[in-house]
Amino acid sequence: MVTVGELASRFAGEVRGNPSLEIHGVASLASAGAHDISYLASKKYYSALAKTGAGAVILAAQDAARFSRTCLIVDNPRLCFARVSTLLNPLSPPQPGVHATAVVDARAMVASSACIGPYSVVEAGAVIDDNVFVGAGCYLGERVYVGENSWLHAQVVISHDCAVGANCIIHPGVVIGSDGFGYVRDADRWLKIPQLGRVRVGNDVEIGANSTIDRGALDDTIIDDGAKVDNLAQIAHNVYVGKHTAMAAQVGIAGSTHVGNNCAIGGQAGIVDNLEIADNVQITAGSLVTSSIKQAGAHSSSLKAQPAEQWKRNAARLSQLDKLAKRLQQLEMEIQRLREARKV
Repeated sequence: MVTVGELASRFAGEVRGNPSLEIHGVASLASAGAHDISYLASKKYYSALAKTGAGAVILAAQDAARFSRTCLIVDNPRLCFARVSTLLNPLSPPQPGVHATAVVDARAMVASSACIGPYSVVEAGAVIDDNVFVGAGCYLGERVYVGENSWLHAQVVISHDCAVGANCIIHPGVVIGSDGFGYVRDADRWLKIPQLGRVRVGNDVEIGANSTIDRGALDDTIIDDGAKVDNLAQIAHNVYVGKHTAMAAQVGIAGSTHVGNNCAIGGQAGIVDNLEIADNVQITAGSLVTSSIKQAGAHSSSLKAQPAEQWKRNAARLSQLDKLAKRLQQLEMEIQRLREARKV
């Protein structure tokens, strides 16, 4: 429990209304009660703000007049709400120890403050640092390193020689360090290329459920500090993901592509191999990136949905573009010939 006044002091806000109002939890505008605090994300939620039962709302100064009860006025309501929610919903610290059903090799180093959950396996040479939580059914291969305060949910796999930094959150089903998709054609069959690199995950990284990060072929695949990866993402061998870059669900990044710092990649975007993506690039959802992006800013390549009949007509016209371009070129040449004839 905390008062609105204490929140204002902690998060550099201004109270309009009752600073002594006790806040017990956070909730959406639609479900909040008298001792909950919510927030106004944008003008799209003005109608929800008018109906909310929240005891207090976090909002910007220009919206304060729209709410008659207690407000916490800040420059960035969404950011403040995230901080308030973190304050009111702290993670329970892991209970130290190794579960009786876990298998930990005698040559592994597990900090006394770490927690190894049921049916997890920790192989020889692995190092599990202070206050690490390893959930049920995880597999940590030989010489794996997991930094302090990192949290591995159930059934995470980290293959041999890979490293995860401090304060990371790895969600269920993530696989770090599977082989990259490396093959070379040998007559009528494919020859597998040994994948000899590692995966190195920096500090403060979060990786969503069932995402996969392949080990490098020779050099390492790197997810740098502060990066955020949503569910079901695929990051191929030797990819570099820059600091504080975020990608939404089902993003796919092909091998040896370098993604810069502070980028944002929308859901289901695809980036082909061996490209360079500059810092501060935004790639919109569903885009296919087939060439390097060297300038910051927003980039798109997808077509929005249309009524089916309209799409069919447009698709038919698109299939004729090459013929139309050739006809246009011929017409331009004919016009040029006529112009030259008139000059004679």
